[in-house]
Amino acid sequence: MAKKKDEKTNVMRILEQKKIPYTPYFCEEGEGPEGTRDYGVHVAQSLGQDPRRGFKTLVARGASGGFYVFDIPVADSLDLKKAAKAAGEKSVELLAVKDITAVTGYVRGGCSPVGMKKPYPTIFHQTALEFETIYVSAGKIGAQVEVEPGALLALLRAETADIVI
Repeated sequence: MAKKKDEKTNVMRILEQKKIPYTPYFCEEGEGPEGTRDYGVHVAQSLGQDPRRGFKTLVARGASGGFYVFDIPVADSLDLKKAAKAAGEKSVELLAVKDITAVTGYVRGGCSPVGMKKPYPTIFHQTALEFETIYVSAGKIGAQVEVEPGALLALLRAETADIVI
């Protein structure tokens, strides 16, 4: 029997526990060119969302060995030099796909800044604060939550910076 695609995720449970309002969205897994930069744009458009308000979560390791979470607009690419500077590191490199689950507890394509195995320093691209609400992964492929960015950043103790190319 197939799982209900709109079941509640841990991200949603955490947001509810912290009394942060959100709206869930679900799309069919495998829609669009997954694994490409255009996937996030495709998902946003298929859900009738503005892609500029959709943020993808990337995880990197700093030169010191620490992990960092970067959330950037789905159509953009992370600038590793800007990201390192924002994190206070000499350099950062994105985690290999094989390491994502071990570090975050999430799978590639379903990584959320909320509810990782450990709280890592998190930096959103500065445009997150330009919108009344933004979309981030709800912790599984095909699920997103729409949330007020100020509340989300406060929950994550996140900062903002110019971190895209």
